[in-house]
Amino acid sequence: MVIRNAKEEDAKEIVEHMMLAMDDIVYEFIGEDSKEGATDFLKHLVRKKNTQYSYENCWVAENEDGIIAVANVYDGGKLVELRAPVAEVVKLMFDKDFNPEDETQEGEFYIDTVGVHPDHQGKGVGSKVFRFLIDEYVHKRNETLGLLVDKDNPNAKKLYLKLGFEIKGNMTLTGKNMEHLQFERKKKE
Repeated sequence: MVIRNAKEEDAKEIVEHMMLAMDDIVYEFIGEDSKEGATDFLKHLVRKKNTQYSYENCWVAENEDGIIAVANVYDGGKLVELRAPVAEVVKLMFDKDFNPEDETQEGEFYIDTVGVHPDHQGKGVGSKVFRFLIDEYVHKRNETLGLLVDKDNPNAKKLYLKLGFEIKGNMTLTGKNMEHLQFERKKKE
């Protein structure tokens, strides 16, 4: 398995994997329970530069089967800037205001989504992607990684804690109770 920066031409596969990870949150964003609407919404944003869902903020994991996992990670300090085009697209496509709670902040790179193809789930692919992100952002770039985990998903929380993430507090996102976890960068001596 190779993990690389995503390219614009990966958009279709990125969207498919994001949909696996975002579950019902994307439906909350667009205000309707439409897989087609959600897919079109994400496709538009993934192809666009300078959005939180842009291919520029994605990593893809691929093997001989093609893309098997996608991770969407961006600078939390740029959330407002990266979210503005998302709000514009929601208004344009769905005539809905987009104003969710802030899921990240200055001082962390936020793992928004990690989606693993169903044929490759349960085989350690997700763990490998997370280890790659920890190595890339924490060890190489000396940054802090953050993520939210649904309180109703104890298996994901267990994995994140096993990988070295620590609980930092509670948050709400689109009405869901979440825990905020971080993997902190090394303290400078």
